[in-house]
Amino acid sequence: MKKMLIIPGLVAVVLISGCLPSIDKKEEVLQDNEQRVEEMVVIPSIQIKEEYYRSIIPFKESASRGYMGSTNTKYDVREAEEGLLRLSLQKFDPKNHFFQEGQFIDETTVKSWLGRKSETNTLGLNPETTDEMTEAEIASQAPSYLARIVEQNYLVLTDEKKLRLAGISIGLSLNSVHYTRSGEETKITKEALEAEGMEMGEEIIRRIRSQEGLKDIPIVIGLFKQESRNSIVPGSYFATTTAEKGKDTPSGWKIVDEEHVLFPASTNDEKYRDLDTSFKKFKQEIDNYFPSFVNVIGRGLYKDGSIKSLSIEIPIQFFGTSETIGFTQYITSLIKDIFPNIDIEASVTSVNGAEALIVKEAGNDEPYVHIYGY
Repeated sequence: MKKMLIIPGLVAVVLISGCLPSIDKKEEVLQDNEQRVEEMVVIPSIQIKEEYYRSIIPFKESASRGYMGSTNTKYDVREAEEGLLRLSLQKFDPKNHFFQEGQFIDETTVKSWLGRKSETNTLGLNPETTDEMTEAEIASQAPSYLARIVEQNYLVLTDEKKLRLAGISIGLSLNSVHYTRSGEETKITKEALEAEGMEMGEEIIRRIRSQEGLKDIPIVIGLFKQESRNSIVPGSYFATTTAEKGKDTPSGWKIVDEEHVLFPASTNDEKYRDLDTSFKKFKQEIDNYFPSFVNVIGRGLYKDGSIKSLSIEIPIQFFGTSETIGFTQYITSLIKDIFPNIDIEASVTSVNGAEALIVKEAGNDEPYVHIYGY
């Protein structure tokens, strides 16, 4: 393990190499937090994939303490965070940037920003309403657009072995459907979602810039479209922009071409046809193996018109260890044969919970297989 010695008065750093295996190597450095108080932190030396950010230790929870706002589904919760990581890769290189949960937008601030603008909440980003407006009028004229705010921070290591803030990413989860108190649905148009989301994003940039020490920090904004409450696929980011250091306004909005598709597909769109055919073949082979099979669900992520990854859920009845092992081996062989050039993650579950996990990277003939409990 590398140790750091701080010499009083000189703020010098001495690194001493030890003899631990590389998997345990880590580097202790200083982080200057927003109060300018120096804290000792650890940077793991292992980076599993080039597109994965390393996180600093100890872990700092979000300043908003994970406040979810009015997120509709668990799928949207996860994808709003993972999708923002993908957007951040375009600006903050994971080779020299480290991830930390957001530290600058606290829970009180998030709640006020997610609220409607009013005399008592001048910071509300959702449109103002009046007592005279009916629920139908609110749904058509002033729906609730903004549902959740996700903040991520990106740090770099200086020559003095100190971590400093180098970037902030903000994801704005926007409702595609407005729900009245009685549960009635009103769809929000794509045009309205884009216009309102971009206006909110630019306002949030101005507000972040007003905080001490954040004037020269690049800010990435992503607009995320949430799906309806009964959706079993997540929404996706549809626009992004960056306010470069020192700028109070973004450099222009860019379209993000990402889409989540459920398989078997309910559309004849040519874009999904080949994968849908392969998925139906996969499902049929499983049905032949397991006559009492329940269902197989696939969720594909398309980026720029091409499939990027496919996650598969395979629920089974639990018949014992040997049958679970045999079935998992069969599933693995099908994945190798039917999906050779797609990133796949397949989970086998029963009423008892997770039974097996199969992970295969595109072009890799040998998938990772884990049977839980063995």
